[in-house]
Amino acid sequence: MSNRFKPKYHIKKGDNVVVITGNDKDLKKPREVHAVLMDKGRVVVEGVNIVTHHTKPSAQNTKGGIVKKEASIHISNVMLWDAKSGSGTKVKMDRKEGKSIRISKKSGEAIK
Repeated sequence: MSNRFKPKYHIKKGDNVVVITGNDKDLKKPREVHAVLMDKGRVVVEGVNIVTHHTKPSAQNTKGGIVKKEASIHISNVMLWDAKSGSGTKVKMDRKEGKSIRISKKSGEAIK
């Protein structure tokens, strides 16, 4: 992405999300976001998009071998989880006391 226009995403590290498309699609199972890659528009979600990484033996890892880890998926493939309604929800932004807060469109509750 270009540096001219900074993207704005409603998903942050530590949020609970549901995967709405792809091989790991599950609309009823909330998962935690481990990282948000702002410049690429991608997120790393726990237990989603598991890839195998072959590592050589090194000083820290004397054995080497095959390591399974989570790769990133596009941010449009996830939706914030609304605990009150028990499903994914869209988000609207609102200002209260000079701070921006995220509000669920389904339940109307503030997302923490």
